[in-house]
Amino acid sequence: MPRFVLLEHQWNGVHWDLMLEAGESLRTWAVDAPIVPDVELSARALPNHRAVYLDYEGPISGGRGTVRRVDSGSFESIEWRDDLVQVRLEGRQLVGIAVLWRIGIDPAGGSRWSLRVGKVD
Repeated sequence: MPRFVLLEHQWNGVHWDLMLEAGESLRTWAVDAPIVPDVELSARALPNHRAVYLDYEGPISGGRGTVRRVDSGSFESIEWRDDLVQVRLEGRQLVGIAVLWRIGIDPAGGSRWSLRVGKVD
């Protein structure tokens, strides 16, 4: 099963990086608020990250802050398209269906997304 990690990233404030293993790299979104069940959150797509972040905590090179692991585990892909990613997360805290959908382009040219994680009973 592919793995995921949720990192708290302290850099120019704080945000959370949700990273999903996609082959040799990690598909990554920055989320500006803590992830809680059934709350729609704004996210932005980041470039793919190296798989080392699945297990890494500490300072980021180039003075880009520090990361701390909040959760990790495995996931099952339900749907994976350029504009929609739906996965079943099996972490210590994040357990349920995560849906990320692209909602537009930000002024800097990056992709704006929404994220919702629903608990599975």
